[in-house]
Amino acid sequence: MVTGGGSGGHITPILAVAHELKQLQPGVEIIYVGERGDKLSDVPAADPNIDAVHTVWAGKLRRYSDEDWKQWLNVKTQSLNLRDASRLARGVGQSYRLIKQLQPDVIFTRGGFVSVPVAIGGYLNHVPYITHDSDSVPSLANRLIAPRAAMHAVALPAKLYPYPSDKTVTVGVPVSKAYLPVTPERRRLYRKELGLADYTQIVFLTGGGNGSRILNEGMVQNVRYLLGALPDLAIIHVAGRSLEAETNRAYDALNLGAARQRVQVHGFISGMVRYSGAADVVITRGGATTLAEYAIQGVSCLIVPSKQLGWNIKNAEILAKQGAAVVLTEDQMEQPERLGRTLGDLLSNDDKRAHLAQTLSGYAHPQAAAELAALVLKVAEKAQHVRA
Repeated sequence: MVTGGGSGGHITPILAVAHELKQLQPGVEIIYVGERGDKLSDVPAADPNIDAVHTVWAGKLRRYSDEDWKQWLNVKTQSLNLRDASRLARGVGQSYRLIKQLQPDVIFTRGGFVSVPVAIGGYLNHVPYITHDSDSVPSLANRLIAPRAAMHAVALPAKLYPYPSDKTVTVGVPVSKAYLPVTPERRRLYRKELGLADYTQIVFLTGGGNGSRILNEGMVQNVRYLLGALPDLAIIHVAGRSLEAETNRAYDALNLGAARQRVQVHGFISGMVRYSGAADVVITRGGATTLAEYAIQGVSCLIVPSKQLGWNIKNAEILAKQGAAVVLTEDQMEQPERLGRTLGDLLSNDDKRAHLAQTLSGYAHPQAAAELAALVLKVAEKAQHVRA
């Protein structure tokens, strides 16, 4: 059983591990458990390595790092927390019954709200579970379920995490096998496949599976400057499914004329690897899974971490300190033409982009999914032996 969700950063590693599990043991049955109402639930359902999909209720504890103690006085925030506490309790009951019925040998939890009820359901059924942390800071969900975990798989050196050393193993961040180092030849191939061969410069922006209104608005505010300063530039903008229409309307309202054709807006795309691989610069958030994918490709990134997500900020700070990425805060991005001029500087400096890409590639761990799949099977075999 595998569980996680809520964002592409959770689902992508799960599917990468599922693929490796099928390679190592073709007869294994893989059941995905996601959060009820997850907007990205169709992604694992469509994956050929997932044999069945179930959903349970889950609850979120809303904590915003930029609001400090004031958030606890916010009536709306706390009412949502109370509502989700009841959803969590309901999800624990659903998970317990589901796991009792299906009897999995092991549970792999990627994190996210849904991991909590599923892990508790596993513990109550005496089914071992493995956690995985992609970020430098463990998620709240993983911290809550950590005490009963059989193993902790982590992205960075084990000593950085607050887990028992004898139960913690560094594996990196699992990503799809489709992510490969981007050579000039591969970049040209991606551009040809995407119909972008006529452009000499390409920027790819993604705010994640659900999009980012802040990134969307920032690019809209800077697009006139960028298109005017860089006549051979194309922008591929993944706005998020729920934000696609409003982002298109915002671009249309600028009356860009023929230049509007140089901006493509998508709600969600599959085959992300081709778009990031085709780009000269990728604008992204600071999620560890996404950054792990770009590290394998060796692409130059401009990171705008979410101020509400402390691990986003820490991931970005680590890479910026090592010269592996350019970072703008959300406040900086809102300054007039700041995003546009930063992008313009990157696009006009081949050496700087090459240095960023090469340094970021030093963080790549291409065997992470295979190592994690082997760990999952090892724990499953041990559980089978104990039951026998």
